[in-house]
Amino acid sequence: MEWCHLNSAKNQSAEKALLVIEYLASGDNEPKRLQDIAVGLSMSNSTVFRFLQSLSQSGYVSQEPDSSRYFLTTKICSVAYRVSSNLHLYDLALPIMRRLADEFDESVCLAIEQDMTVVYVGVIQGPNQMLRAAQYIGNRAPMHCTGVGKLLLLNFSESDIDRLIERKGLPALTANTLTAKAALMAELDAARKNGYAFDNEECEIGARCLAVPARDYTGKVAAAMSVTGPISRMSDDKIRGRLGALAEAGRMLSAALGHGGGPLSGPALRPNA
Repeated sequence: MEWCHLNSAKNQSAEKALLVIEYLASGDNEPKRLQDIAVGLSMSNSTVFRFLQSLSQSGYVSQEPDSSRYFLTTKICSVAYRVSSNLHLYDLALPIMRRLADEFDESVCLAIEQDMTVVYVGVIQGPNQMLRAAQYIGNRAPMHCTGVGKLLLLNFSESDIDRLIERKGLPALTANTLTAKAALMAELDAARKNGYAFDNEECEIGARCLAVPARDYTGKVAAAMSVTGPISRMSDDKIRGRLGALAEAGRMLSAALGHGGGPLSGPALRPNA
């Protein structure tokens, strides 16, 4: 019961902080006095001041030097831009993901990297309804044991990989998870050469993923798409027969993101682990 109470209190605090942000954004984002904000939100001055201080420390709110009135900074715009970019990415990817789901008859996911973590920004549920809990929109997953994560790691230098290992580690989710840097680097070399990456029961026993990158105009891996299914259906023969469709999906999304072309897939196929 105590945990529920604390969780409820945190939720109420988050809600009040959002109300402060929304109030500051009203009226053409004109700077506002503490007292006016408190009256407008029916909160005490001390409560509003506490939230303004937190928002100021986080860089979302600032004050006019002369009047001490509060206003939103452009940091909120950068957050909105990132959200908008992700929505735009999903809009571009959606028809490609649907075609890929039909081709494989499996679930398809779209992911990006944030703070050295995979974040799922799009999902097409396959007819078999097999989707790992981590793969729902907004959920996060480790980079070293997911097909999409390995492709997103292609943007990392070796020193970046070292920082990832220092910060996140290479935890073993199953007996198949790559937990050594040398093994991970070899896997990334294969993904870089072949243009796709596997998760062979590395996150969850019984599930296999195959992922392809989506590159932007700079050649950076901006996102990755994966096909997920049970190992009984995601066989080497099935993947080999549909690898061309997967590579084409990666090329199509890359082209939509401004990538100029170039090979995104190779002939090799790593055997099922």
